[in-house]
Amino acid sequence: MTSAADTRLRLRRPAWAGRNYSLLTAAAFITSLGSQGALIAAAFAVLEAGGDGGDVGLVAAARTLPLVLFLLIGGAVADRLPRHRVMVAANTLNCLSQAAFAALVLAGQPQLWQMMLLTALGGTGQAFFSPAAEGMLMSSVDGEQAGRAFAVFRMAMQGAALGGAALGGAMVAVVGPGWVLAADAAAFALAGALRAFLDVSHIPARGRGGGMLADLREGWREFSGRPWLWAIVLQFSIANAVVAAADAVYGPLVARDHLGGAGPWGLALGFFGAGTVAGAVLMTRWKPRRLLFAGTLCVFPLALPSAALAVPVPISVLCAVMFLTGVTLEVFGVSWMTALHQEIPEEKLSRVSAYDWFGSVAMVPLATALAGPAESAFGRTAALWGCATLVVLVTAAVLCVPDVRNLTRRTKQVTRGEAGGGDSGEGETEAGREGLAEADAGPGRG
Repeated sequence: MTSAADTRLRLRRPAWAGRNYSLLTAAAFITSLGSQGALIAAAFAVLEAGGDGGDVGLVAAARTLPLVLFLLIGGAVADRLPRHRVMVAANTLNCLSQAAFAALVLAGQPQLWQMMLLTALGGTGQAFFSPAAEGMLMSSVDGEQAGRAFAVFRMAMQGAALGGAALGGAMVAVVGPGWVLAADAAAFALAGALRAFLDVSHIPARGRGGGMLADLREGWREFSGRPWLWAIVLQFSIANAVVAAADAVYGPLVARDHLGGAGPWGLALGFFGAGTVAGAVLMTRWKPRRLLFAGTLCVFPLALPSAALAVPVPISVLCAVMFLTGVTLEVFGVSWMTALHQEIPEEKLSRVSAYDWFGSVAMVPLATALAGPAESAFGRTAALWGCATLVVLVTAAVLCVPDVRNLTRRTKQVTRGEAGGGDSGEGETEAGREGLAEADAGPGRG
């Protein structure tokens, strides 16, 4: 028998916000709150230990390299095992690695290799977590309200990023990076506890199939057979790399030299978070018919923060730029997730997500590791202008792909079997046949 409290909770929340969706949203809010502050804390922990821009880049690369190496395996594992167990195990690893990182920083003078090793463990956890989490989220909603559900989910996550970045920057300035890292470890522990209560009974049991390699090949066929998908992933493999270099390496350095340190930089990141919240609110109302065309047009402003840091502009102008970028990038993120839910079969979601993530982050370790040498060779200003230019070029190039321009939103609910049926246009409504109805989703790539 359900309790009166449970009944009141169901009455307050929309029909599409079921138990799993609510748990996933709460857990994502908690981890996003901690992780945004930890990103700032890690960079300033390296700088306070005597490191330079090259060392900051090496620590950032150490996190991303295992993410790239293990993502495809993580996707195959998440489509074989109960996804919530994979998520909890990954959260446990992230909690332990961040706690150890915090202890080293609080003890004083952590070594570069120690910070790289612990950061790499965190990246390994993320490699298994991300495909499982995306598959779990996609399976938690259904029907025509999926787009609104994803917008609300991202609103919660980005709202936490807003608070986490601003609070993290302030905490680094006041109490130091070690305590911010410790708070992130606690956030992973709490989020993992929530995810342990996810219900996977509605997901059909998956057969063993032909083994791990067969699963990976099947995921590759699903991925490579969709031009819109691999084109945008290729776009973001470059865009994410240069943005990561600007945000993880050059941003803290510009903040230290010109903006006043960790506090103002955290404030700027907080304005980006505010922009993403505003963008998510917009997407609860706006349903662009050509999903990826509208979304890709909104990627062009991703070049603006790098350009603003290159000048560099005053902190007030940088905050305005970051806010605008957050709004427009969230239009892409929600459209991307909605299209994935529309087109990819449930039993392949994690594998397709893994290929998506893999392509999107594959070049990030190289870019962050080379950020310091690039600054030495060309100067920080030239390197930042180069980042901005590359974002514009690859975004313009992807608009040349017809599938990206013509993808359409379906106008009625489609079953999972119809959604993953095959090539462009399969399972569409009449209204959608003037364009292609193919899309995949990534977790929001900014």
